[in-house]
Amino acid sequence: MSRSPSQLAPGTWAPARRIAERVLGPIERFLHVEAASGIVLLIAAVIALAWANSPWGDAYEHLWHVPITIGVGSLVFTQSIHFWINEGLMTIFFFVVGLEIRREMHEGELSDLKRAALPVAAAVGGMVAPALLYLSLNASPVSRHGWGVPTATDIAFAVGVLALLGKRVPAALRVLLLALAIIDDIGAIIVIALFYSSGVAWSGLLVAGGGVLAVMLLQRFGVRSPAAYVAPGAVLWWGMLRAGVHPTIAGVAVGLLTPVRSWFGSEEFLATARDAVDRVAALTQRDEHRADELLKPLGRIRQAQREALPPVVRLQAALHPWVAYGIMPLFAFANAGVRVDGSSLGHAASGTILLGVMLGLVVGKPIGVFLASFAMVRLGVCALPRGVGWRGIAVVGCVAGIGFTMAIFIAGLAFGDPAMLAAAKLGVLLASSVAAVVGLLVGRLALPGAPAPGAALTAAEAEASTEQ
Repeated sequence: MSRSPSQLAPGTWAPARRIAERVLGPIERFLHVEAASGIVLLIAAVIALAWANSPWGDAYEHLWHVPITIGVGSLVFTQSIHFWINEGLMTIFFFVVGLEIRREMHEGELSDLKRAALPVAAAVGGMVAPALLYLSLNASPVSRHGWGVPTATDIAFAVGVLALLGKRVPAALRVLLLALAIIDDIGAIIVIALFYSSGVAWSGLLVAGGGVLAVMLLQRFGVRSPAAYVAPGAVLWWGMLRAGVHPTIAGVAVGLLTPVRSWFGSEEFLATARDAVDRVAALTQRDEHRADELLKPLGRIRQAQREALPPVVRLQAALHPWVAYGIMPLFAFANAGVRVDGSSLGHAASGTILLGVMLGLVVGKPIGVFLASFAMVRLGVCALPRGVGWRGIAVVGCVAGIGFTMAIFIAGLAFGDPAMLAAAKLGVLLASSVAAVVGLLVGRLALPGAPAPGAALTAAEAEASTEQ
């Protein structure tokens, strides 16, 4: 909605503002669509694939090896662009994952054991079955290290596919998929920490421990500014790197340490805000007042606004757009450019790696999710959420086979040989595409049409239904 000229910022030219709103309005609406981040990821991957297989493919490969140096004086740290994306920026991605896990453990699907039983079982089954299927095809020591690649689910793409199914998908099924994907992320993080990190150096763990201690001390002193935690977070990241544990785990650790309770309750927020507003009103009613006198009450209003939300919610809301539309597409652009020719897939094990990853994601994921869920329900440990049937579980299993971001990330850790890595990445890309198409087709065929008015569950009802 356009603003009147009196509502425009000082110095703004109204015609220029109207043009900007016409151009940016559709973009803003696009970014609010659930499937948007998955679409951006897909575009980045397609561009990377096209560039890598074009006559300018060498330029694509060389770009990511350009060194970048960070440091002061003699303390310098030089690494390639690829390193800074995969080990640096992706730490922020893992930090947001950690925030989501922390919030879910406090008030979401992971806060109650009975509610979490079904998605936990589905996620575990959806990791074990693909790993076993991969290992059945890759028993040799050369290729079996990639068993973790097909175990990961990409939240953005999976939720995006469900969004494309529209009102066919009940709210409870979306909640189940989100919970499953979050638990799947926890499993992927454990897999990375235990199986895809080099030998642990205790000196590095001591440095990382110092970073964790600094974070906890700042919290004890009541420091609320996120900027104050960047330095101890960097120390934790450096310690993880020195220890041989993948440094992105530092992001998860800081996310799990983030407070889940707001400083101001609703009554204190209202009292503080009203007091500050009254102070501003009293100052502005005076015939003469200085503008800088408003700084203190306006600062109290900003503080009340900031502290009305728990830090875990505030940080997640602030960082999620940057991660979804910046970091993840950049990661896809830097890692999805697989050159499809004889030289890149020339390793003897490339064929079985590619096949193992594809079958693990496309076949193993839905089988594991469905059978584990079926077993838990039949054993009486939990029940299906209200409004969700076995057809819905089958759809969730199919879209869970979309690996992409996390699967490509694990592939980069699993394989040092370029040809084997290319085979694993190609397997992930092909499998994710097939899983998305299969998920859409199965969803169209298995799920009924849009429910009658008033028949759909609300989000609160959907979450409550998982307690049954």
